[in-house]
Amino acid sequence: MSADPTGRALTLLSLLPTHRFWRCAELAERLDVTERTVRRDVDRLRELGYPIAATPGRYGGYRLESGAHMPPLVVDDDEAVALAVGLRYAAVAAIDGMEETSLRALTKIENLLPHRLRRRVAALHSSVTSVPSHTTWNPVDPELLSVLAAACRDHELARFDYRTGEGSDGRRLVEPHRLVTAGRRWYLVAWDRDRDDWRTFRLDRLARPWATSGHFTPREIPGGDAATYVAGAIGSIPRELVATLALGAELDALTEVLRWVDHDVVETTTGGTVIQIRGEDLGRLAMTVARIALTTSVRVIEPDDLARAVERIGAHLTPQLRP
Repeated sequence: MSADPTGRALTLLSLLPTHRFWRCAELAERLDVTERTVRRDVDRLRELGYPIAATPGRYGGYRLESGAHMPPLVVDDDEAVALAVGLRYAAVAAIDGMEETSLRALTKIENLLPHRLRRRVAALHSSVTSVPSHTTWNPVDPELLSVLAAACRDHELARFDYRTGEGSDGRRLVEPHRLVTAGRRWYLVAWDRDRDDWRTFRLDRLARPWATSGHFTPREIPGGDAATYVAGAIGSIPRELVATLALGAELDALTEVLRWVDHDVVETTTGGTVIQIRGEDLGRLAMTVARIALTTSVRVIEPDDLARAVERIGAHLTPQLRP
């Protein structure tokens, strides 16, 4: 180990975050110095603002704690590349406000990368691409994520307002267990107290969550883990029928009505939007068309049996005439 105190302190700083607790003798052996030198190096780091806690005694040691501010971090080459790549893809995450924050952090990191690491990051970015999605995604509020994540961690009951895919609103009281991402959607896996069963909740349909003062004992999630459960729940929802609709409004004007519709955007034009919707049966598709028609004109392109069903609905609706 170099006799340079600065280089030794940086090495020590790279070791401390990797363990919850380091014995002083272990650090001395790793740095090839005496325990007295380790103590001096720790004192230097404390002077720089790193919150390092010490445990006295023969088997005492050190651990890096969280502090009032975030001091500089020391990462190795692989960690630096992982941070840069992770921030690049966090910039397109479905979390409201995360794009700009991630890009700011990415710019700072990439400006500090040595040339050899910049080449590795550039190679990854140039070789990896994602399939673009035309689906209209609704970004999740970071504060909402924080509230639910804390409730999962603390095993605390949570309440929130929720709107189902069919558009019905209600308030839920749940035992939140885990947050899961699938594609660009976020799901909460929770035990629903009112329904006495497991449920998955899409976070873009969830509003005003808050943790109550009540706590619960965690249950075993069906399937063994939350990701498996969500994958099964999503896959179990039948989406056998697909319809193509031409809407008489531009996409920006359809945000609210399409928020609760399972759809993909096929084409956007001046004054119009073409979408595909999915449903379990013809009746549900027809109800979805009727709901969209409250906002804009709708023409069913396909299938023909849906177009006929919508026509029959229109024929059976008689407006009330004023005397």
